[in-house]
Amino acid sequence: MHTSVDAHAAHVRSLLVFDLGSESIPLEAALGRTTARTTTSPVDLPLFRNSQMDGFAVRALDLEVSTTLPIVGEISARAAAPEPLVPGTTVRIMTGAVVPPGADAIVPVEDATVTGDFVTIARARRSGEYVRDRGSDVFVGDDLVLGGQCLAARHLAVLAATGLAEVEVVRRVRVAVITTGSEVRPPGTEVVPGQVYDANQVALVAAAHATGARVTLIRHVDDEPAQLLAVLDEAVGVADVILTSGGISKGDYEVVRELLEPRGAKVEHLAMQPGGPQATAVFEGVPVICFPGNPVSTQLSFEAFVAPILREHAGLPARREGFRTLTSKLTSVSGKRQFLRARLGENDTVEVSSGPGSHLVAGLAAADALVVVPEAVTSLAAGEMVEVWEL
Repeated sequence: MHTSVDAHAAHVRSLLVFDLGSESIPLEAALGRTTARTTTSPVDLPLFRNSQMDGFAVRALDLEVSTTLPIVGEISARAAAPEPLVPGTTVRIMTGAVVPPGADAIVPVEDATVTGDFVTIARARRSGEYVRDRGSDVFVGDDLVLGGQCLAARHLAVLAATGLAEVEVVRRVRVAVITTGSEVRPPGTEVVPGQVYDANQVALVAAAHATGARVTLIRHVDDEPAQLLAVLDEAVGVADVILTSGGISKGDYEVVRELLEPRGAKVEHLAMQPGGPQATAVFEGVPVICFPGNPVSTQLSFEAFVAPILREHAGLPARREGFRTLTSKLTSVSGKRQFLRARLGENDTVEVSSGPGSHLVAGLAAADALVVVPEAVTSLAAGEMVEVWEL
């Protein structure tokens, strides 16, 4: 009897419950991190009353009497606090510079005509025109960034503008990645017939990073239980969850099942293709999520069972899911939920682009979506609607 995909997903979710706490980190390291609490402003913003334009600082009342005023000084953006403006005069002022006491409007330079030490202004001005008042953006104590926000550049900008150099964020989930198999070799090395390159390690590490986690241990072990045990002992000290690939089928030399099943691991076969063999365990208090060894099965298993949980903890947007129209007929295996590699088309269409084999890693690389076919469906005609997960 095969376990349902939904039941296994619920079980994995019950294991991956993290109490991560928080940490303060520099703004330059905070892009994409999730705030642990609402951050309030320590200052008024703008910090001081300043000019919105290059031009002339004036008293609006003076322009009701005369359109020509003497220029008695200049205020740059780097200048210290200026002297009060003498009634009946004006000063040149640059964008961002402090508006002098007594001035209540700015005349843009393009609206003024300068003749020697005098400026002629075309029309009267209203009080407050082109003046940025202190606190017109936020006041001390106003919310800047809410808790639970995934930080983008615009959030970091407002924090920096108020003088904050750090922000309190949720600690990232720490992930250990362990691939298995005596036949598996690292990319860049020589292989002989019977050996394969380790695609799962780089894929799982990248997928963990992409879902907001921090990878704290990366290892490969041969089909030796003692070797795996030593790596697991190391992993529990640095990880909140351990991901393994390979070694959970029913044959010989299945190192993960051999080591963990006697320790209470749940090893089962799901009504799913690809990715039927799955296992879960808790080792020294740390959950272990065990994927099959075929590279497509490993990647789809991560996407189906672990990625949504890591995205939630990281505050990242959920996977884009929906329904699209098939461009051609497809067939599926009765009693199994199929995850077929596909390409998105125009007008909300989708086309299956690869066979169902769990070894077809290039087919997955060429896809930008998965078509999810329910267990009870064995065929769908072109033009029918189908569930789609965007990759």
